[in-house]
Amino acid sequence: MTKSYPTRADLLAARNRIQPHIHKTPVLTSETLNRITGLNLFFKCENFQKTGAFKFRGATNAILSLSPKEAQAGVATHSSGNHAQALALAAAQRGIPAYIVMPENAPQVKVAAVKAYGGQITFCPATLRAREQTLRAVIAKTKATEIHPYNNHTIICGQSTAAQELLETIPGLDWIIAPVGGGGLLSGTALACHYFAPDTRVMGAEPLGADDTWQSFVNKTLIPSVNPKTIADGLLTSLGSLTYPIILDHVHTIIRADELQIINAMRDLWERMKIIIEPSAAVPLAALLAQPLSGSGKKVGLILSGGNVDLNKLPWQ
Repeated sequence: MTKSYPTRADLLAARNRIQPHIHKTPVLTSETLNRITGLNLFFKCENFQKTGAFKFRGATNAILSLSPKEAQAGVATHSSGNHAQALALAAAQRGIPAYIVMPENAPQVKVAAVKAYGGQITFCPATLRAREQTLRAVIAKTKATEIHPYNNHTIICGQSTAAQELLETIPGLDWIIAPVGGGGLLSGTALACHYFAPDTRVMGAEPLGADDTWQSFVNKTLIPSVNPKTIADGLLTSLGSLTYPIILDHVHTIIRADELQIINAMRDLWERMKIIIEPSAAVPLAALLAQPLSGSGKKVGLILSGGNVDLNKLPWQ
């Protein structure tokens, strides 16, 4: 297991590098949700980020960190959607090709967006093994640089900038909760708190049907995701060798929610806050409602990871 963490300077450099290229997303509140939870909730709205998700932060940092020689051959990755969109747009902005391996069951709204941003898609069966094998073949043919969706230091540093902004906007947070799939956002959030707000504790949130992070956290050993089943399609992947140690060392706890709780939280956020989020983004609120924090009035930041949802396939239709 690799245990090499980005430094405070790395996180600050990422913030400065990507700042001209990304949106500084708003932080919203809801008096109704505060009353229901007995907490002061602050929602960091990455659904308003470019490409509709936090992933654009990491992708932009990774693309801008490439040397001219590396950039010339382009970049490649495998992704179910949000990272694919982010990498395609970031690559287009630097004027280099992006080769994207996507599972056959990827949401059509995300496939369409990748194509619109200029990404060159290769489809594969919906298994991690198939994704990795197909990506290796694409890289062998194109000589592109792989930009892993989460197991990459420049990606982790880029994702940390969402929490960096949140901590500056709302000082003195007791907790930050981020969803976790591969762990890029959660590990970046944990490092941001470690370096810039050590009194703020970090909580990961994931679906019960894809709770490999919870299992890995409890058992203190990396347990891969096997046949995950959840509506939160952005949280299906396993932790990586870079993200897992950071999470183990700097995340306080992992909380979970079942599918109905995720759908209900997603609908609550649509109805009460009038914003569109995808199922993965609803998991922090769903898990918080399922496992309430003790102590009223605590200040809790929740990262709403994205808003790329297929409007023709809403879970309550």
